[in-house]
Amino acid sequence: MNDSIFKKVKMLLLDVDGVLTEGEIIYGSDTEIKKFSVRDGLGIRLLMTSGIMVGIVTARKSDALIKRCKDLGIETIFDGISDKGKVLEKICADTGFAAEEIAFMGDDLPDIPLLKRVGIPLTVADSVDEVKKIAAFTSSKNGGKGAVREICEAILKAQGLWEVSTEKFYK
Repeated sequence: MNDSIFKKVKMLLLDVDGVLTEGEIIYGSDTEIKKFSVRDGLGIRLLMTSGIMVGIVTARKSDALIKRCKDLGIETIFDGISDKGKVLEKICADTGFAAEEIAFMGDDLPDIPLLKRVGIPLTVADSVDEVKKIAAFTSSKNGGKGAVREICEAILKAQGLWEVSTEKFYK
């Protein structure tokens, strides 16, 4: 893995369906159910406690997503976004980060406009081929199955933050 691309990351943006989840949606009579990986969640928390921001950019709105973000402490949430590429300007203005300092992990065609605009375009192992062609890095894991954790670890290790962020687990 070429970890040098992760050294400048100050913010990780994530798509939801197909990245944080396996890309499947279960509908109940009046609810939508999503399944999230707890390992991805720990990776996100480790990133955030190390000072790296995490945000969500997704086309769908979901109560399950809002609950998951609240549980993880993710406050930057752009849901119901039809043109993901347009949101980057607002994120840069709100955070003060340059596009080159932002990574985005997407998996399907609607993610391409944002993937083309961020500094570090990322994808999951089971993404569509069109996204893999754009990505600077493709995880070895599928969406919803540890791909986000893999990226979180890569960022922390590249920035020399892995040992500090995980030392509490070894005491």
